[in-house]
Amino acid sequence: MLVIRMQRVGRKGHAMFRVVVQDARRTPTSGKVVAYVGSYDPHAKTVKLDKEKLTYYLEHGAQPSPRVVSILKAEKVKLPNWVAEPKAKSGNIRNPQKRRSTTPPEPQQPKEDKAPVKEPEEAEVEAASAETGQNEDQSTTEAETTEA
Repeated sequence: MLVIRMQRVGRKGHAMFRVVVQDARRTPTSGKVVAYVGSYDPHAKTVKLDKEKLTYYLEHGAQPSPRVVSILKAEKVKLPNWVAEPKAKSGNIRNPQKRRSTTPPEPQQPKEDKAPVKEPEEAEVEAASAETGQNEDQSTTEAETTEA
């Protein structure tokens, strides 16, 4: 059985593809190809196809791969009725609750600006130290007056 598939060519990081007709038991990289029927450059999005050869092999039972089917539809090549259309990917996300981009932002509560409130113990300690400080000042002034 023959298949129409894409064969990767080009340098590393810059792939280009040949559209080839090949025996289904062979890998695309085996090099044993029945016919070259076109090329596809994914970087420039250019497609070159020999439509006459493609229709010939399609009429004689060559099975196109899903990617080739989408390219042939884009190029408006007539496909036989038995060719299955590729299924659209569903795009399901495995754990959507864990993604930050899909979780709603947490509501921000307005913060109230209040002056720091001193606890009663601290206020008493400060008052006591203030009183003792005044007493010391008074005692020093009394000592100074007696010396003079």
